[in-house]
Amino acid sequence: MKTSEPAKTHRRIVSKSGKRSLPRGKDTWKGTEMPHITAVRTVAIPVADQDRALEFYQRKLGFETLSDTPLPQLGGRWLVVGLPEGTTSVALLLSTAVGVDTGIRLATKDAAAAHAALTGQGVETSELISWPGVPPMFTFTDQDGNRLYLTQE
Repeated sequence: MKTSEPAKTHRRIVSKSGKRSLPRGKDTWKGTEMPHITAVRTVAIPVADQDRALEFYQRKLGFETLSDTPLPQLGGRWLVVGLPEGTTSVALLLSTAVGVDTGIRLATKDAAAAHAALTGQGVETSELISWPGVPPMFTFTDQDGNRLYLTQE
């Protein structure tokens, strides 16, 4: 009979001081060090109309265009937006499968002010939540109903 390996123990991913902590021992994937992965650069959001999406992400969220290249292989273009001081970008990919929970967490210095501003611009938002020990946050949807999260830093 085969016995299962004991679960790896991990320190907290984020310590109480807010600093990221790593698993005990080496960062590994099946026992092999993975030093070649250095960052999360671009995440993708499915959109039905790239022009409408570009307008939303620029005008409502303050993103700027980083790349806008025709890409007939995908039936549209390689359209990437990002924040002026950001290191992670968002690819707005043409798709028929829109209205998804992206799982993407964006950050703000003031969740209440951001909530009021987005709501004032007609963006569909959830209630602003503020629980003890958890930063204030809320969800909102883009022009295609894709859900994003906004969390106070």
